[in-house]
Amino acid sequence: MTTAELKKLLDRVQSWPEAAQDELVSIANQIESELRGDEYVATHEELRIIDAAMTSIDTGNVATDGEIEAAFAKFRRK
Repeated sequence: MTTAELKKLLDRVQSWPEAAQDELVSIANQIESELRGDEYVATHEELRIIDAAMTSIDTGNVATDGEIEAAFAKFRRK
């Protein structure tokens, strides 16, 4: 992507809904952080989701091999 293309995209972004703009800013900040080599720090919401997933696994609530295969099959190229 050239600088001109990036500037055109950013001009178009101004007409996007606020939620979409916020998502773009969040993604761009993550990319910039990775480029700087910053250490990732999970948000409270991400940690809550991880804790819930671990609890689910600990109680035996996991996907079967068939369910996993079906999920991957959705994304495989045909």
